[in-house]
Amino acid sequence: MTPELSRAVSVDRLPAAVTVDASAAECAALAMRLQIPAVSSLWCRFVLRRRGDIVVAEGELRAQVTQSCVVSLDPVEQSVNDRFELRFVPAGKERDDEDPESPDEVPYEGGSIDFGEAASEQLALALDPYPRREDAVLDPAATDTSEAPFAALARLRGQH
Repeated sequence: MTPELSRAVSVDRLPAAVTVDASAAECAALAMRLQIPAVSSLWCRFVLRRRGDIVVAEGELRAQVTQSCVVSLDPVEQSVNDRFELRFVPAGKERDDEDPESPDEVPYEGGSIDFGEAASEQLALALDPYPRREDAVLDPAATDTSEAPFAALARLRGQH
């Protein structure tokens, strides 16, 4: 499967920085993958330092997305701004360290790193998991806990 946003760069020819600026078609494909209404723009910059076959990247991501409100399902326009650090490592050489403070490791194969796919994954991680419009209000009936959980079922049972 080809990623929606691919920017493969040979590890042997890595520049000091890589910038990913998604096209409109790439943004549309990425929105489908992320199952959100829209990705209007995605820009990501990776500043790279090489340590042998490991590449450490300090990144900055900016995006404009539309998500669905968790209450009303109305569109919610959001700006995503994120800074992150990644370690690109040859596949099979990932650490067993599960320290949550350690930078995420991204395995690469075939002598190249796909910075477009890395930017896509960082966007997915940076999205608001519960987007909500400021004016969205839950229906009070949906949150009414005054009745016992099975009382409504008992009433229905008596109707038959």
